[in-house]
Amino acid sequence: MLTIALAQLNPIVGDIAGNTEKVRRARTDAAAGGADMVLFPELFLAGYPPEDLVLKPAFQAACRSAAEELARETADGGPALIIGTPWVEAGRLYNAVAVLDGSGVIALRYKVDLPNYGVFDEKRVFAPGPLAGPVELRGVRIGLPICEDIWGPDPIECLTETGAEIVLVPNGSPYRRTIAAQRLGVAAARVAQSGLPLVYLNQVGGQDELVFDGGSFVMGADRTLAAQLPAFREAIALTRWEKRAAGWVCTAGPAATPLAEDEANYAACVLGLKDYVDKNRFPGVVLGLSGGIDSALCAAMAVDALGASRVHCVMLPYRYTSNQSLSDAADIATRLGVRYDIVPIAAAVEGLEATLAGVFAGRPRDVTEENLQSRARGTILMSISNKFGAMVVTTGNKSEMSTGYATLYGDMNGGFNPIKDLYKTEVWRLSRLRNRWKPDGAGGPDGEVIPDAIITRPPTAELKDDQTDQDTLPPYEVLDDILEQLVEQERPIADIVAAGHELETVKRVERMLTLAEYKRRQAAPGVKVTEKNFGRDRRYPITNRFRDPGATPSRT
Repeated sequence: MLTIALAQLNPIVGDIAGNTEKVRRARTDAAAGGADMVLFPELFLAGYPPEDLVLKPAFQAACRSAAEELARETADGGPALIIGTPWVEAGRLYNAVAVLDGSGVIALRYKVDLPNYGVFDEKRVFAPGPLAGPVELRGVRIGLPICEDIWGPDPIECLTETGAEIVLVPNGSPYRRTIAAQRLGVAAARVAQSGLPLVYLNQVGGQDELVFDGGSFVMGADRTLAAQLPAFREAIALTRWEKRAAGWVCTAGPAATPLAEDEANYAACVLGLKDYVDKNRFPGVVLGLSGGIDSALCAAMAVDALGASRVHCVMLPYRYTSNQSLSDAADIATRLGVRYDIVPIAAAVEGLEATLAGVFAGRPRDVTEENLQSRARGTILMSISNKFGAMVVTTGNKSEMSTGYATLYGDMNGGFNPIKDLYKTEVWRLSRLRNRWKPDGAGGPDGEVIPDAIITRPPTAELKDDQTDQDTLPPYEVLDDILEQLVEQERPIADIVAAGHELETVKRVERMLTLAEYKRRQAAPGVKVTEKNFGRDRRYPITNRFRDPGATPSRT
């Protein structure tokens, strides 16, 4: 018999003392359940991803000291620890897993395949390790590939050839909306290759724009799921194992139900916001509640993340703010139970216009005056933030961030944006979802928290009379499909037109996307849920004269 505890936990990058204490508590809990060993996520002592912080010699030394201190504590005969940490050996820095037992560091394994795509930059900071065989631990030969090492065949082939019996994989795998199925597919391929059971242990929690969803699992040698941990929640799970004629079999473990895609996206946004606020020690958040769908969804997410007492909503009306917006904003604030203030902006806007009157003399009114409204609102929200310490939540969706339909130093003001990677059509869909479901542990009320009038109303910035978003943008169902193809899929204009969109519309959207790069570079961070978020995933130059040849007619 063998008991392996899976510590699906939420570290804080740089909090080595706090992460070490989490290890101790998890070991105590696992020991009470009779665990022989406890597996922790990738780079757990440092927190993942540490980025260039891991290059600091003092940080490297502190992580090593913590690992060695934990190793000494295993002299008590309790569970062994398998824990991710940076490790310097012979002048080279590795992404390592340390095996701690019997008062010492009995083995080290180094990550072989360092990812260098999308959000990952590990080749920037780590040296690749050599292929290595299993570690003998408590009478079992344990293979310890690290995260990316199982996305290709070579590390598992080495472990199979050198006699591994169980494969334990510590991971720091960020959430995106297709990742759960991909992980299962990769695990199944490695199990088929090796004929060995595999434990996939992932961290959970938010780190800047990344959210780690947990969702750890055990896959048997027959490629069936023997255990499944919950998504977006910490868990210390005991898995029981028996050695049979054909090898080790996981006979008992948790069986959590996976979330559907929209549920997972919503839970990711909530957890990302919660951890950004809590890990950066903000007392709460403040946001402008306009009566529109974006701010309504952000308010619901904020209450689910932090509880109503830590959320302050402010309506900032001007002459173009409709009575419906006023009543809808008040309605959702009441349903969510948050503090709600109304701060009219007329004096601020008209004061700015008066200040600029001499400079603007002889010029017609245009978008400049519209933007003054947004910038007055942004200044007021930032002032409330300065006075009370609450972080401003900015509420622009991915459709707006793609096309530049946002005002710098206005509605783009803020510290974090939970819906930054959700297209407008997804915002509507998740709003309907939230009215019938909420994540486990959410702090908001059950039931319909976003009034149907907000969901069904045509979207408008209300910066002038009778304005709607579709005065400037294509219908969102058209816009979002084009953006999905331009951003996530990097499809040429000609292919998007061939898929059924009008050439002039695609050209216009592509132009807006390109010209808005400078705005996106100055936008607040926000939760990643798609294949390519605006941030670590997609790094386009601001100064850029390239245009897709499909956007201009060929010359003959």
